[in-house]
Amino acid sequence: MAPARPLCGDQPMMLLSGDPPRSRVLTLILVVIILALAATPFLFPGAKALNVAAKICVFAALVASYDLLLGYTGTVSFAHTMFYGIGSYAIAIALYGMGANWAAVATGIVIGLPLAALLALAIGLFSLRVAAIFFAMITLAVASAFQVLASQLSWLTGGEDGRSFQLPELLRPGTVLISKNLFGFEVNGRILTFYLVFAISALMILALLRVVNSPFGRVLQAIRENRFRAEALGFRTVFHLTYANCLAALVAASAGILNALWLRYAGPDTSLSFSIMLDILLMVVIGGMGTIYGAIIGATIFILAQNYLQSLMGVASKAASEAGLPLLPGLLHPDRWLLWLGLLFIASVYFFPTGVVGRLRHGRGDKSAGTPH
Repeated sequence: MAPARPLCGDQPMMLLSGDPPRSRVLTLILVVIILALAATPFLFPGAKALNVAAKICVFAALVASYDLLLGYTGTVSFAHTMFYGIGSYAIAIALYGMGANWAAVATGIVIGLPLAALLALAIGLFSLRVAAIFFAMITLAVASAFQVLASQLSWLTGGEDGRSFQLPELLRPGTVLISKNLFGFEVNGRILTFYLVFAISALMILALLRVVNSPFGRVLQAIRENRFRAEALGFRTVFHLTYANCLAALVAASAGILNALWLRYAGPDTSLSFSIMLDILLMVVIGGMGTIYGAIIGATIFILAQNYLQSLMGVASKAASEAGLPLLPGLLHPDRWLLWLGLLFIASVYFFPTGVVGRLRHGRGDKSAGTPH
């Protein structure tokens, strides 16, 4: 008998590694976000909207890689921005030193990704045997040392000024791939760069979704729940945690490469700042730990709020002033946007303790919401 062919409806399940969103509302939100990101160059003209969309793509992959550690193994690491910075600086230094060509891009990738993986391997082998708090402190010390080193090696990294560089001609804004006269819109090298960032970020998220739903991912979850019991069952926990650390580092370095290619720049503030690490933590908590989908939701909410909350508050303050309402114009003044951003995050943690994804899955009556299947 010939083997049964998979039904058409099984294709999305295969793509999502057997772990669908399991909530109609969550599915709708994810579809809207993905379609909006894919159509941003044509629906939302302007440099700001395109920059925001590219940043969401990069950080969704970066946050998903950190969730592999925090959400699926329970490991707290403060070295994630170091791997992100390694990818950024590797591609920037290669393109700056070798010129704007594809050989330089390949060199940056070949140097950056193995270097990130080797450092993650070293940190894992020497640090993951200790208690969780000591591992967190060790990663913080290593990340801080790397940041100082990047600032001091100005002959290589550009110091505090960082490195600016040119992209290969195909990815430059002046390169017109599809003329406006042909379809009514122009596709240039900048838009091609955006779709490169979008596609690679999506592939990395799908790959991580496959990892966490594999037998290896099940072992990681077992280690998170009870490390001693996992060891008693015969699993080599240090090996699995180190392997997860290396995978997360590779994805983080790849996200750093994409970010540098998009910005055409790599520097301490955009690649190695500790504030980036705090932002990643917030995105993981907002989206939901132990849910790769939460990385997409968390990155979208955080970056949209970061970029548009101040403008929205300006509109609200003006409307309140014109309506003659007391106190509100002052409270909603755009200069106070950071205060309201903090309040929004406090409210999100209070009302969504398992993150947005966990909350939506609970609303569906799924008792395992907020935890990976």
